[in-house]
Formats: sequence, C-alpha cells, structure tokens
Amino acid sequence: MHIKLYAAIAACVLVTQQARASAQADYSVSSPDGSIAIKLQVGADEPPRYEVSRRGETVVAPSQLRLQLVDDRGFQLFDPVSSQRRSVDEQYRMVVGKASQARDRFNEMTVSLQERGGAARRLDIILRAYDDGVALRYFVPSQPGFDELQLRAEATEFAFAGDYECHGLNIGQMYSSHEGEFDPVRASRIREHHLFDVPLSCRIPSGRTQFVIAEADLRDYAGMYLSGRGNGEPGVVTRLARHPTPGSAVVRVKSSAQGVASPWRVIMMADTLGRLIESTLIANLNPPTTLRDTSWIVPGKSAWDWWSGPHLPAPAKAGMDMATLKRYIDFAAAARLEYMLIDEGWCLNSGVGGVARPDADITRSKPGLDMQELVRYAAQRNVGLWLWVQWALLDRQMDVALAQYRRWGIKGIKIDFMDRNDQQMVEYYHRVMSKAAEQRLMVNMHGAYPPTGLYRTYPNYMTQEGVMGAEYNKWSRRVTATHNVTLPYTRMLLGPMDYTPGGFRNVQPEEFRINNSPPFVQTTRGQALAMFVVYDGPLQMVADSPDAYENAAGFDFVRDVPTSWDETRFLQGTIAEYVVLARRKGNTWYIGAMTNESARELTVPLDFLASGKYRSQVWEDGAMPQELRQNRTQLTRADKLTLELAPAGGAVAVLMGGG
Repeated sequence: MHIKLYAAIAACVLVTQQARASAQADYSVSSPDGSIAIKLQVGADEPPRYEVSRRGETVVAPSQLRLQLVDDRGFQLFDPVSSQRRSVDEQYRMVVGKASQARDRFNEMTVSLQERGGAARRLDIILRAYDDGVALRYFVPSQPGFDELQLRAEATEFAFAGDYECHGLNIGQMYSSHEGEFDPVRASRIREHHLFDVPLSCRIPSGRTQFVIAEADLRDYAGMYLSGRGNGEPGVVTRLARHPTPGSAVVRVKSSAQGVASPWRVIMMADTLGRLIESTLIANLNPPTTLRDTSWIVPGKSAWDWWSGPHLPAPAKAGMDMATLKRYIDFAAAARLEYMLIDEGWCLNSGVGGVARPDADITRSKPGLDMQELVRYAAQRNVGLWLWVQWALLDRQMDVALAQYRRWGIKGIKIDFMDRNDQQMVEYYHRVMSKAAEQRLMVNMHGAYPPTGLYRTYPNYMTQEGVMGAEYNKWSRRVTATHNVTLPYTRMLLGPMDYTPGGFRNVQPEEFRINNSPPFVQTTRGQALAMFVVYDGPLQMVADSPDAYENAAGFDFVRDVPTSWDETRFLQGTIAEYVVLARRKGNTWYIGAMTNESARELTVPLDFLASGKYRSQVWEDGAMPQELRQNRTQLTRADKLTLELAPAGGAVAVLMGGG
C-alpha cells in the first residue's frame, strides 16, 4: 500500500511539474543580520541562476549554475520540486589558528530540482548566507538509475555587475605548486584562456563592498580554477582540475552517485578585504573534527636546515649529517623553539626535489644518520622533530612509514611536491590527514593547492604552502615588500600559509643580490618580525641559520611570539600597500605592521583593548635594514600607538596586562 501511495504522489508531482514547465520559481535566503542575500531562479527555459547582494547593492549579477555530465548534455533544465530551510548558530573550539573559538551562524535553503524530460534525474542546490559571505553547492542525491556520476565540467558563473578591480594569481596551468604574485587585474581583462587560482579578491565600483571568491570543503571532487566567462562580460566561471595522466582529461569527477556533493562555492564579503582576515567562514563550511584527543597537536616555531643551505659559519662545513642537525637542534633548544624540521635528503636513496627514486626508502635514514639518536638528542633538549617526505614516496609506503615515524618519536611530517588538485590528489590529502592523525602526527603540506578549510576537520593539518614565500629569495627578486603586503588580503584569507619567515640577512631592495646559501631578503628587520604576527601559521619556521640570530636585534621577539591565537583583529591597511593586525594570546596583545616600498607613519587606535593599563614594548625600523629601535611605555585603550615604518619595513608591539 505504501508503494502504491508513493506512486500516486509521484504521478501527481510529475503532472504538476509538467504543467508549470515554463514557469519560474524564485528562492531567497538572507544572512542572520539581514545585510547579505543570495537568490535562486529556477524553472525558466535556461539553467538555474543565482545572484548575490550586500546592503541592497548587487555583488554578483544573475549567473548560471551548470553541471555537464560525460554521457550527455543533460542536467541543465530543471523544475523545482521542494525547498527546505534551516538556521544554525553555534560555537566551536579551534584547536589551533587565528582564534580559539569560532562562531558558525548561517541561514540555509535547500532547493530540490528535477531534470526536465529525459531521465528526470534529481539535483539539490544548497544556499547558505552568513554575515560575512555566501556559499552554494550542488548535491546529487542517491536515486535509482543513477549509479555513477561522471562529470565533464562544472560551469558555475560569477557574473560581475561592473568592471571590478581585482587581485588574482593567473597560475596558467593545472599542474603547479600554486606559487606566484597576486597582481591587479580588471575583471574585463580576465580572459577565457586564463586560469586563475583562488582566491580572487575584488572591489565593487562603489567601494562599499569588497569580496573574495573561494571554495571550501573540497572532498571527492576536483579543485577549482577561474577563467573569463568567454562572452565579453566581466566575471569568471569555474573550471575543474584534471588528472595529468593522458586519456583522463574527459572525466574531471567520477564518483558513486550515492549522495555526491560539490565543494562549496564561496563569496566572502565585507566593507574591506582586511575584515575578512578575521573571518572563519572557510573553516566553518567544513565538517567538525571527530578527534576526541587533540592534546598532541601543539603549535609552535621550528628551526629549519633547508632555507639557509644549510649554513654554518666557517670553519664548519654544513650538510645532511649528524653534526649539522645537532647544531640546529641545539639552536632550537637555546631559543626555546618547539621543533626542528629535517628537510629533504635524510632518507635512504633520497632523490632531489620532487624525484621519487624507485630504490628510496622513507622508513630508513641514509648512511651516517641515526634517526633514533637524533630524536633522543632533541627530546633531551625539549625539541620535537619533523621530517620532510616526498608525496609519492609516502603514498608508496604510507602505513608502514607513518607507523615508523611514531615509533621513532617524530612529531610531524612535511609532505612536498604534490603540485596538483585533481580528484585523485584531493583524495590523497584526506587519506594522509586521517592516517597521520591515527599515528598522532601533525602535517605541513608543501607544493599544495589553495586551502579549503580542511584544518577544521583535521586539526593536525597545521599549515601548508601554496604560497610564494621566502624560499624565492634564494633564486629570484620576486619576493618584494608589495608581494608580502598583498598576501594577507589574498592567499592568507583561505587559511594558514607556510611562508617560512625569519630571514635576518636584511638589505635594501637596491642592494639585494640573489644568493642561495645563505640567502638575503629585500625587506627590513622590522618586517621580518611583523611576519610572525601578520601571517597565519600555527607552525612557523624560523628560517635562517643559527648564526644569523646570534645577538641579533629583534630575535628576542621571534623567540617569544606565539603562533596560535585566541583572537585576531584587523586594524588598518589596504591591499598591496600596508597591513596592521592585532592578535591576542591570553591577556597579551601582539600588533604587527608591514608596508610596501613606501615609508609610513601609522597612528593605531587602541580602542580594541580591555580597560586597564598595558605595559608596551615596541620594535620598529631603524636607520639601516638590520637595525631596530625599541621603546617601552604604558598605554590604555584611550591611547594611540604611533609606528614608524621604513620603506619595505615593519614594526611590532607587545601590550601586556590590562584588567
């Protein structure tokens, strides 16, 4: 009887659908504070469309939503079947990161659709509205006769309501380490053949809203790029990563259609891009962690042997050997750093860079290295060890290698040279995070695709590269002060980044010379300190060689600054010009300021402080790039802090007390 009743209802729904086949249905969901709205139009003789507004002003004009399957051109015209709404407002603990608590508050609508004609397949479009952005995703529910989803393309449009000013990284190819400059670009200049990484940061002409296009909760799917719409109108459209294996270019996503969800397509919005630095939206859109015990996930700073060469002052000869590694461990211990990272070259028959030699064994150290002795030596000095591994070698020996590292007493692994974000590589990320967590290992991904918020689900995922960081000083002049102050408004909005700060061989840009070992940086000592406040990174490298820090101005700040925070506040700044952030740990506030090649005098209001008096200490640029001026005073929330920044410079302040 239940079967007959279901058939009767289904027949009735079908008749109703056919009767209104050409009608249009409109749906809308607004943010909890009412400032942001996302609207969906379904049922006309065209694919579904959505549009986004903030404070009554259009941000994204009507834009098509389209999935293209491999087997046909279907999945384009739909009729609505039903809709559901829900609201969520909850707090959750962030194990490490920019804040200790995050608020996940949104209104959501799920619109269920049925394909018009043909196989009458079903598709859900899920819309969410937050106070700092919107997100939408496709969901293919489990249904008879649709056993496997093979997706050729996704064409989610972001049609701009004007010729927006943007900053983006035109990475140009899908096989890359996602490292480069976020350059200014007019929306009308983004072409169909371009391939932009996320995020794309833009400003609408009125200047009242700035926004960022990104993705979140990437799993069982291919990563997203952005290209021009191809119709001469400003805006972008998604393109999905493909597997580099020949013959696999047709299918971008292949999955059992037992409830397949696309990643969230995200538009973060605020008055200024800087306000989005405070946002946890990308993390919020990911599932919560299932880990009950996270006590072994410990943020901190790390000595590192690779960036400087390794380099030791004469007459020492540095290399991948016990003496050099112990010297770096000794430095970490003396500086009270939590970790020391042993980079490439430590394992048996290790290749160079991304080479995965067939005879390499990442469960054994090369002749002359005793890993158990190094772990013991470090542990006696309260230093934990991390190991670098090439991703394909880890894939080949994952279970046995991770178990071996835990037996040795290794704290974490840095995985490198993935350089892809196709569906197979995305699966690798999830698999390695899960298996590493089983062995209580933290993870740092290099050669990584842009963050999608996985660190909420896997809090052992401490940080990642996917950024043009300080390593480029070793072989180029590309790491400029302008690049450094563009990153907080672009790449950093998505999540932690392993920029590897700490370069203490500071010179003026005109005096900079490329030197692999030891490298120089074309920014001041003040900017070197500020990076440890401004840049998100629960695991931060202290990248230079031990001798660079000996009796060096400002190293006392580097030694003591935290890497994980209770609260983050954007105070001032403009993309590509300057940035001022405040981060709180307990009752102490840390302020970091960075500027481009222009000198600045900044006046920073302190009204974000609690009441009471604060003891302040300031480090700011001196007359020469390696010099600092320091001062101490008492301040309250009624005061203003003045900071002097040299060209390509920076400053930091610590405010202790209050209450």
